[in-house]
Amino acid sequence: MTTLLAATRESWLLTERDLRHWRREPWTPVFGVAFSVMLVLVFGYLFGGAVELPGGGDYLAYLLPGMFALSMMFGIETTMAAMTADARKGITDRFRSLPMSGVAVPLGRAGADLLSSALQLAVLMVGGLLVGWRVDGGAGAVVVGVALLLWLRLAVLWVGVFLGLTFRVEGALMAVQVLVWPVGFLSGVIVPPETMPSWLAALADLNPVSATAAACRDLFGNPTGTTPSTGGLLADHALLLALAWPAVFIAVFVPLSARAYRRLGA
Repeated sequence: MTTLLAATRESWLLTERDLRHWRREPWTPVFGVAFSVMLVLVFGYLFGGAVELPGGGDYLAYLLPGMFALSMMFGIETTMAAMTADARKGITDRFRSLPMSGVAVPLGRAGADLLSSALQLAVLMVGGLLVGWRVDGGAGAVVVGVALLLWLRLAVLWVGVFLGLTFRVEGALMAVQVLVWPVGFLSGVIVPPETMPSWLAALADLNPVSATAAACRDLFGNPTGTTPSTGGLLADHALLLALAWPAVFIAVFVPLSARAYRRLGA
């Protein structure tokens, strides 16, 4: 118990370190919010008039929960870049020389990014309300939906921590940035999988971002983009998948991140 409390305190101190950096140089979180807002405007207003949902309903109301989920995934590059920069500058080695928990540094980074993501999500949701998005679910359902979005974000953060500690060569960050786009868009975020070819729809249904987006649409009372006859794993078990996928990622990448941190400089 003493070790756990010490690790928690050390992680919070490192979280505060990153938050102070953002307070002095807030451009990274600001640009993250601006980028997500831009995507909403592009897909909601530039292309939205050409999209017709199979189950009916307003496309903007369908799009917003998907964009919330997509913004939670896109932060993987920021986390990876921060971990890589600290490792290259020798800051991580300084932390490793101190008598502190091996999980404190990655946990502190994940904590700071999660708090930043919560603020980003709040800004996006307020922006969505301003452009006409409405929530028809109850207050409890909204809280659960927000928790699912942050749960996905936490899982993605640990993937970013692991990648940042493991792949520190030039070009690794660019490769991840390139791969994030097809993974994010091959989902039910922008258009319903029901409108895709069957083999592509199957891949979209298995995407963790699709599960979180679909579960949030149900909880927020927004159009789901499916017809009443639509079945399948995603349509019938979105909430379960939205809980299970991030849990799998966390169970895999937290130990891998701790191991990668211990092996730095080996």
